[in-house]
Amino acid sequence: MKKLILLFLLIVNLAHSQTGKEKILVTDMTKIQQVSSVSMAPDGSRAIYALKTNEPNESDKLDFDYRTHLWISDFQSTKQVTRGTESVSAASWSADSKQIAFARNVKKQSQIFIMPLDGGEAFQLTDLKYGANNPQWSPDGTKILFNVNVTFSELLKDTLLNISKKLPSWSFEKAGFKTNDFLKSDKKIKANPDGNLEEIRAYLDKDIEDKKAKVFSRLNFQGESSTEPEIRFNILFVIEAKEGAKPIQITRNFWSYNNPTWSADGKRIYAVAGLDSMQHPDREQNTAIVRMNKDGSELRQLVSEKGISYNNPTPSPDGKLIVFTASKTEWLGHNQIVIANADGSNKTPITFDRSTNNFEWSDDSKFVYFATNSNGGVPMFRLDVLTKRVDRLSDFEAGISSFDVSKDRIVFSKTEVKNPSELYTADLMMKNPIKLSSHNENFLKNKALSFPEKRTYTNSKGQIVEYWIMKPSNFEAGKKYPLLLNMHGGPTAMWGPGEASMWHELQYFCAQGYGVVYANPRGSGGYGKDFQGANYQDWGKGPTEDVLASASAAAKESWVDTARQVITGGSYAGYLTAWIISHDHRFKAAFAQRGVYDLTTFMGEGNAWRLTPNYFGGYPWQEKIKDILDQESPYAYVDKIKTPLLIKHGENDLRTGVIQSEMMYKSMKIMGKDVEYVRMPGATHELSRTGNVRQKIDRILRIYEFFERYISKQ
Repeated sequence: MKKLILLFLLIVNLAHSQTGKEKILVTDMTKIQQVSSVSMAPDGSRAIYALKTNEPNESDKLDFDYRTHLWISDFQSTKQVTRGTESVSAASWSADSKQIAFARNVKKQSQIFIMPLDGGEAFQLTDLKYGANNPQWSPDGTKILFNVNVTFSELLKDTLLNISKKLPSWSFEKAGFKTNDFLKSDKKIKANPDGNLEEIRAYLDKDIEDKKAKVFSRLNFQGESSTEPEIRFNILFVIEAKEGAKPIQITRNFWSYNNPTWSADGKRIYAVAGLDSMQHPDREQNTAIVRMNKDGSELRQLVSEKGISYNNPTPSPDGKLIVFTASKTEWLGHNQIVIANADGSNKTPITFDRSTNNFEWSDDSKFVYFATNSNGGVPMFRLDVLTKRVDRLSDFEAGISSFDVSKDRIVFSKTEVKNPSELYTADLMMKNPIKLSSHNENFLKNKALSFPEKRTYTNSKGQIVEYWIMKPSNFEAGKKYPLLLNMHGGPTAMWGPGEASMWHELQYFCAQGYGVVYANPRGSGGYGKDFQGANYQDWGKGPTEDVLASASAAAKESWVDTARQVITGGSYAGYLTAWIISHDHRFKAAFAQRGVYDLTTFMGEGNAWRLTPNYFGGYPWQEKIKDILDQESPYAYVDKIKTPLLIKHGENDLRTGVIQSEMMYKSMKIMGKDVEYVRMPGATHELSRTGNVRQKIDRILRIYEFFERYISKQ
């Protein structure tokens, strides 16, 4: 009987960890290679994909540079097709499946190249002043559609881009000016600080041009890493796919055209643009699907409605239909799949309670494939165009990050616990999968990995909350281990076994001897509209109930040392970390990352400020709303914090803003509380995902080192 019990325990432990013995190291982060941008050749014979790697920096041996290059697979093997220090964008196939187009930097500007795949060197197709991006080959293989991104002043002054020298139809919103006539420049007026009013204005304009001053008239003046006085626009161009060809501009005026794509016959182009051309672009939240001829003529809105944003237009191969998404412009709006005729008529909403944004048609136009967040994974789904039924084709244990479909197969990149990213192929029902690449196998082959165990909890709203518990990767029965509660941001993000961005961090802490628990509390994406909206006017108490329920359940595991529990989270989860430790004192230490702590301050400081009116129903100057914002702000309870807290923020993070963290730190310091503050020079809100590699390593080590100060038994 004892032998049976020991065998059972051995099987259980093996189910939660890989059989290797080597620990995941913090520097293993630099060894992870990520597959993305999968694209099948039109004849179905090959697939091309992008591979992102971390390469040692030549001047700083402690740092790394991101590189992205193209690889190709014939479904038997893979090989690299681009090289060099300049990264390459996703590739577009020619109609005959013999060439690809892609963008890469030349003299710090992105330009389009064409490469023959059966021999020959790539040649540069464009050489434009403002660069060229996102090439898309026409269905007949003769032309390439691309976009150019320019600033307002560039578009205003460039007589090639703005031949008619028009001013925007919408108001520039310059204080003190009722019209846009002030934008007309008179080159005869000389800049003179001691001159008349017009000469003074010319002088002030010269200061702006020479970057001595920034002047803001726009609403959305905060970018991700710096303030942006100027609006940027996407202008569409078409160029013949041959050396020496001249690009032709097909969209004009002060308006952007996004997500462009060819119609099946190559005669028209679909795109997404703002609904109201008289509305300032910063205020226009509604988007319409537009269609134009390939030369830009006969531009018209196909699908439009006030209060709705339409996106991701994807026409069917037979040219009869188009699939796209529709969502209310409020943040809590949940996008819906819609199918319509190619001219926008007969719109048919699809019943499917998940948000999605990437579509691929089957060759026969009978099915639409898409992958989307759901229940901790990113499964593949298939929509039957005739019956309007949606079927799930893959499980919740993995994440499909990119894919493409041919007449007999799907090729896709997949994240799973045992491997963060590889290329696979399967049949059209996602059966009989075959792994095509082995980019991460070498560094993983002897590693001990921890495999999460899924649990559920029914919260006070009657909703089922999913959470996962991970044992230390070299778990030993009878030993006690610390427990880390790790939380996601968003708040509409979703974690699970298919989450790529957290693969290394979760495995690293398990390798360091921590148990980890993470949950998808109310407000998370991937569980439908009602679940996602369940934290309206409730960012603190409700989600806290859900994540602490998961932590309490994990703490009941026999191997958990309940006296050594710690907590961390970033962005919205930085908010939640601060909220929790001001209301609950079970944790020995906490690490709040790039968080929002005072919702009124956030309204002015962060470029994600619309979260405030959309989640809380109004603005701080409205009396009833002000009370809600105050009671929902962790900063209001800063005096209640007893847990030692490490606060981190990127110095150039304008999504949430550094004043948030400075307020928390300074206040706790004044009160003599146990607190430390880390600022990352040059870092943005994306530090943990796409930021500087050395700073990403620093971040994880600081979490670990800070926690060890308070839970180490040494």
